[in-house]
Amino acid sequence: MSKARHKARSRAVQALYQWQMSGNDIREVEEYFLAEQNMNKTDMEYFSELLHEVPKNLSELDGHISPTLDRPFEEIDPVEKAILRIGTYELVYRKDVPYRVVINECVELAKSYGAEEGHKYINSVLDRLALRLRDAEVNAKRTGK
Repeated sequence: MSKARHKARSRAVQALYQWQMSGNDIREVEEYFLAEQNMNKTDMEYFSELLHEVPKNLSELDGHISPTLDRPFEEIDPVEKAILRIGTYELVYRKDVPYRVVINECVELAKSYGAEEGHKYINSVLDRLALRLRDAEVNAKRTGK
């Protein structure tokens, strides 16, 4: 696991959470983060990609997530929502990142920032999404091929 990429995901969760809660323009949120947060050892390119591409593709990402949930999307904790959106973005658009890495990273983010048992929920939702979005990769891994 790249520590710089992990830090990029971590900062992106925080920034997307702030964006969701404040309703501010994503560029304002980014400016704040660059000025106020310690971005040392952060993969800045990846942070920027997540921060801009997740909101840009929001309706598509939420459309993938919603059918896998056990409750309405609006009832999902805002931190978990940000994590699920990042994970779904990576599953859809970053085929270079193995699905197990996506799930593991998001589970770790949920342990750091989410509710006490939130990481289990994140894991189950992303497992279901990986089966739908990366079925060939998941099945190859399971069958050892």
